[in-house]
Amino acid sequence: MLKKFAKFEEILLVWSLVIMVALIFGQVVGRKVFESAPSWTEEMARYIHIFQVWIGASYSVKLRQHIRVEAFVTRFHGTFRQVLETISILIWFVMALFLAVFGTELVLSSIEHGQLAPAMQIPVWIAYLAIPLGGLGMAIRLIVQVVEVWKGNYDKPTDEEIIA
Repeated sequence: MLKKFAKFEEILLVWSLVIMVALIFGQVVGRKVFESAPSWTEEMARYIHIFQVWIGASYSVKLRQHIRVEAFVTRFHGTFRQVLETISILIWFVMALFLAVFGTELVLSSIEHGQLAPAMQIPVWIAYLAIPLGGLGMAIRLIVQVVEVWKGNYDKPTDEEIIA
């Protein structure tokens, strides 16, 4: 099930990038050629980018591509390294859970107040939804990482093509 979710994330990230670039391109052409462009395209591109960042953060946990200092941890092996890796992941997990919980509160508060986006007049909670989704995605993937660490797997996934 996690593989299907990862594939969905990949497709979502690629297509959202395509749509965002098209919106920004349309905005630039509209301004430069027609001297007028719809304001909703800029707002839509911003909200798409917000989702890309949070969903991308979750996806990069899967690929183990987040920035981290490994100079200390990689010097150790066996159980001690597993304990260090687990502590690191647990700290990160608490942060991801914090984002999921308080992001959900932000979404619920926004729903309660009926806040609307200025240009598109859509509920702002739709954009805020990216925060708890990204936090939850990271938390789930971090649980999987702890299991992998205790299996002795410290490496980045080899079944994924990683473009650096």
